[in-house]
Amino acid sequence: MNETISLFGLANTTPLELVSFVLAVLTVWLNIRQNHWAWLFAILSSATYGVVFFGAKLYGDMALQGVFMTVSFWGWYQWLHGNQGKELAVSTLSARGRVWSGVAWLAGFGLLAWFLRRYTDTDVPNADAFLTAGSLVGQALLSRKKIENWHVWIIVDVLYVALYVHKGLMLTAVLYGMFVAMAVAGLLAWQGSSDEPEEAVVWK
Repeated sequence: MNETISLFGLANTTPLELVSFVLAVLTVWLNIRQNHWAWLFAILSSATYGVVFFGAKLYGDMALQGVFMTVSFWGWYQWLHGNQGKELAVSTLSARGRVWSGVAWLAGFGLLAWFLRRYTDTDVPNADAFLTAGSLVGQALLSRKKIENWHVWIIVDVLYVALYVHKGLMLTAVLYGMFVAMAVAGLLAWQGSSDEPEEAVVWK
């Protein structure tokens, strides 16, 4: 699964990266539709991408996939039973929730950047740490069906495109370019079904 193949003569990839690509697209498409089966594809995609990122020495992203797999089980439960045992509805963060989201992102960035610089041989510790921390925040907000998760993903995905081009993961760079467009579509789709703002349970 690690042999290099040419995809339509436009980019070199591996079968494993290609499988991960397809699973990730299905995950986001189902998220936009608020279909809880998205979490199953998220688990599978995270497992395969963890191997891909290990090969690219993107250790923050590799570890992130393990966290995503764990959080996905929680998110799956939240979507089905997170509203006092009933299906969770789309809602927006309160001002307090937005502040805590930003604090969590910055704190995660600082901690991860220090760890990656000290204990790994990655050549992009700051970029890896910043985007890993942002992805964790986005995943937590997605798990609670907060509209702001799409704002986070738009920022993160744009920056990921540049990072993956730098690392030579061209198919994954294309994928994250698609994710930017899909995140915008998700934001627009979810805005029409939002509840009143509430405190983010994930930060309590």
